[in-house]
Amino acid sequence: MARIRAAYFDPDGTRYGIPTYWWRGAPPGYATRRQLTAAGLRPGGQSVAAQVLWRGVGGTRAAYLYRVDLAAPKRTATPAQRVAIGKALTARRTCRTCRQVRPYFIPRSLGECIDCAYPQEAAA
Repeated sequence: MARIRAAYFDPDGTRYGIPTYWWRGAPPGYATRRQLTAAGLRPGGQSVAAQVLWRGVGGTRAAYLYRVDLAAPKRTATPAQRVAIGKALTARRTCRTCRQVRPYFIPRSLGECIDCAYPQEAAA
C-alpha cells in the first residue's frame, strides 16, 4: 500500500470522524451523490456515511459517500409541475418589448431580445 493511500485509510473513523478511504478505495455499497443520481436515486435524507480523501490541487480533496441501500428513488415532477416549468421557460424566451417568443433565452442584462436592443444592427 502506497504511503498516500495509507494516510487516508481510516475505515473505523477514529482519525477523521467518519469512515475514510483513499481514491477508488471505498468498498461496494457506497456511492457519491452523482453516482446516485446516475442510478436514478437520491440520498433520501440520510447523512454522509463515509468519505474519500485524496491529494489534489490546493490541498486535500474530499468526496462524500452515501449508502446505496438507504437511498430513495428520485422524485419526478407532477404533470402540473411540468406545465409550470414549460410556462416559465417560455416566459424566459418572450421579449418584453415586441412580445415575440425567441428561440433563445432573453439576456437578463438587456431585458429584451437582441433585435429590440440593437435595432440598427438588425436592419443591416
